[in-house]
Amino acid sequence: MEGISLRPALTGDSLQRPTPIFWEHEGNRAVREGKWKLVAKHNQPWELYDIETDRTELHNVAADYPEKLTELLGKYEAYAARTGVQPWPLKAQQPKKAAGKRPNILLAIADDWGWPHAGAYGDSVVRTPTFDRLAQNGVLFENGFVTSPSCTPSRGSILTGQWHWRLEENANLWSTLQAKFPTYPELLRDSGYVIGHTRKAWGPGQLKPGGRTVDPSGPAFRNFGEFLKQRPADQPFCYWFGSNDPHRPYEWRSGVESGLDPSRIQVPGFLPDSETIRVDIADYYFEVERFDREFGEALALLEQTGELDNTIVVMTGDNGMPFPRAKSNLYDAGTRVPLVVSWPSAVRGGRSATDFVSLSDFAPTFLEAAGVPVPEAMTGRSLLGILRKNGNGRLDPTRDHVLTGKERHVPAQEKGAMGGYPCRAIRTDDFLYIRNFKPDRWPAGVRENSERGPGFADCDGSPSKTFLLENETNPAVKRYFDLAFARRPAEELFDLRQDPDQLVNVAGQPAYAAIKEELADRLMQELQATGDPRAFGKGDKFETYPYYGSATGGR
Repeated sequence: MEGISLRPALTGDSLQRPTPIFWEHEGNRAVREGKWKLVAKHNQPWELYDIETDRTELHNVAADYPEKLTELLGKYEAYAARTGVQPWPLKAQQPKKAAGKRPNILLAIADDWGWPHAGAYGDSVVRTPTFDRLAQNGVLFENGFVTSPSCTPSRGSILTGQWHWRLEENANLWSTLQAKFPTYPELLRDSGYVIGHTRKAWGPGQLKPGGRTVDPSGPAFRNFGEFLKQRPADQPFCYWFGSNDPHRPYEWRSGVESGLDPSRIQVPGFLPDSETIRVDIADYYFEVERFDREFGEALALLEQTGELDNTIVVMTGDNGMPFPRAKSNLYDAGTRVPLVVSWPSAVRGGRSATDFVSLSDFAPTFLEAAGVPVPEAMTGRSLLGILRKNGNGRLDPTRDHVLTGKERHVPAQEKGAMGGYPCRAIRTDDFLYIRNFKPDRWPAGVRENSERGPGFADCDGSPSKTFLLENETNPAVKRYFDLAFARRPAEELFDLRQDPDQLVNVAGQPAYAAIKEELADRLMQELQATGDPRAFGKGDKFETYPYYGSATGGR
């Protein structure tokens, strides 16, 4: 209930309102709190007025009080998420006439944010007004996939526009990125763009062994506002808005304390439904919301400059949620991520695409949009053709599948061994086929005595993981324990039409023999065509590369 009782005022007492007053009508929005009033008409920039000194609202002071603007905007977006009011109009936006200038590029990437945890995908618990607003004004991708469910290789692929198995050491976590591999920010910088980043960009790992001295995404800034202040106004920018959310560890019950209701959470089918799991997911949601809120503040700053219309805005994550059988696995929970792209001056908004997209497609997309030649080494495919089309659904018939893969996440096998759990997969609308190259190994690492210490080290420590370990012998939990930690066969096949959570391996069933053979052949052909050493029996080279993380380092 948004209203408050007027009884105190009627009885002579002071009327205390704990929240601002909000308005919304046909795309016009306003917030009033104390002497401040925030107003916006349709997609026009927000305006800020000091009602005490300007009762007729003639003098917009937004530029003088950016922190107050950001504060009130955050409250409006929280109100919008709480009540179902859209922060921006629901009507699909027609692209505005381009100004002829090269577009700015703003990539916001969360750390361990998996699909479908955003309001735009139908999750009614997690509050993501910034992502949802971009979806209303851009293109929402239903099938966005990382190349690898591990931070370093995933981010290396985004930067280079290549499959991680082509990047030598960068196929592994805590590795390096060789200077010989061109990255899109560096190419844009060389063509006149100003580049920079906030917080986590490439990594984790060490750049020096690869011949680099600075992060390929550009200089580090405390925040996006600091970057905008120093950026020459006559130059386009390319900015990597990095975040450490929702990477573990979490503050236990932070989600509950923020107002999230664990009882409303839909627990994934690969996890047991328990109070511990629900509270852990709520804590994860809390950090997803923080990432969404902080990026919303950055967009508000950009909107005030008047440059939002000519900015390609991308919001996504680097791999799936940090839970057992999710992150560091080739199931959808590890590789499928939220993805939205907005470019108001060139792309019609309010659309949804089911085309399969690899995040390695970003690099050629950005370069093509900026008029910069795309290096032949880039295996990603530009998304501009999809973005510029009208309509919804499958916009490019050739985008009917995607590949993913994994090499060493952490040295989690027997002590003294530097191997990982190498695997590759092909995902279509109806099936997921996985090839495990070392089925004699443990997918999450050994139970104990690994280089990383005890406890299935390929799976991040968490209350959910602890719950599985402590309840391994419980018949109601044993199935979930095995899904996360038990050995897996060389081939896995899941029929997504009947098993969307990918729990039942049908690779050995005769009825699926033909489709299994077809997908296995297709996967191997594409791996060979892209130069994957695993496809030529030379994949053990990945296990010779150094691991630059500590025994307890983050990932």
